[in-house]
Amino acid sequence: MTKRLLLLLLIAFTSMEGMAQETIALNTGDITSPKLNADGTATFSILAPEAQKVEIEGDFTPVQKIQTPMGEMEQPGRVALKKDANGIWSWTSGKLQPELHTYSLYVDGVRMNDPNNVYMLRDIASYQSYFLVDGSLSENYFVRNVKHGTVSKVWYPAPKLGMEERRATVYTPAGYMDNPKKKYPVLYLLHGAGGDENAWTELGRAAQILDNLIAQGKAEPMIVVMPNGNGAQKAMPGEYENSMYKPSFMNPKTMEGTIEVAFPDLVKWVDAHYRTIADKQHRAIAGLSMGGFHSLYISANNPQTFGYVGLFSAAVNRMGKGENDFIYQNLDEKLAKQFHPAPQLYYIAIGKTDFLYKDNVDFRQRLDQKGYKYEYLETDGGHIWRNWRIYLNQFLPKLFKK
Repeated sequence: MTKRLLLLLLIAFTSMEGMAQETIALNTGDITSPKLNADGTATFSILAPEAQKVEIEGDFTPVQKIQTPMGEMEQPGRVALKKDANGIWSWTSGKLQPELHTYSLYVDGVRMNDPNNVYMLRDIASYQSYFLVDGSLSENYFVRNVKHGTVSKVWYPAPKLGMEERRATVYTPAGYMDNPKKKYPVLYLLHGAGGDENAWTELGRAAQILDNLIAQGKAEPMIVVMPNGNGAQKAMPGEYENSMYKPSFMNPKTMEGTIEVAFPDLVKWVDAHYRTIADKQHRAIAGLSMGGFHSLYISANNPQTFGYVGLFSAAVNRMGKGENDFIYQNLDEKLAKQFHPAPQLYYIAIGKTDFLYKDNVDFRQRLDQKGYKYEYLETDGGHIWRNWRIYLNQFLPKLFKK
């Protein structure tokens, strides 16, 4: 009886496995997509024999300009795929830059991820397929055969936000657990609007960039704290109680002073729970877009806390109104304190076609008029993760040098 039962179970399992494999073949045609070609191009394919039209939209397709409530912005346009006699639609790109590339497919107008590519990234409320092209510009975005740091999701008290706990992502470098006496400098790395504590490790490849730069001896081993910059959230949507809602670009309590007021509590908690070198010269803050906005005002309101400041495509002059308006008032007076003595590094970076470009020009003129020294990097492109990964890659080697 037992042998017969085992035989029946084996037959059932084999049948299910065969059905699963058949389903995969039926749904995808056993296609490799994207296929990275020897000439640096990539070919994208999808089996859709009944479709009337298939298009692709990615950071490598032609750019189009659109009007948004935030101003004129660039976004990728769509390119049509061609159908063959077997119902497979395909398109081959031009030569691609070394980069982490993202894209989506449109089948008869319906947006979807590439069913032949299991690698996906969430950006706010949508997922995109992605792939990596190796080269000098992207060499640090790959997982390499080096010693790896640890990425943890930690919960900390946030009394000024009315929360017993909220979450941050923390990177500790390779070797942190091996020497219980060694202390490390700290970088606070902040995300943009619509992001959360996962953004920099997922979209920004922060852990890979840190691992590789530290292994190469180009960056100092450091702790990196990536908190949630939305003051009304305990963590990313779906990962705290009553939070199964659709994520949105703008969230409550983001750019009206709440995060800036509460931030010193996070710094104190980190210093109490990690082996940090708890002084200005070993503490940095940087962020993209909204996170750059936060970095500007957090550092200006706490001039003795951060010796290094990074503003990546910063949303300067975009504050809202609220009970914490004092955070944004008297900025010239606050900058005077912050720059006497000046930070070890005040770093500003932005793309030439970023919709925040003019705001950053005005802010740099403000610094120039007072003779405040800063480093400036201007790149091609707009308000995109491609630039923010570049800025992080450039910024980290400048920190905590003896």
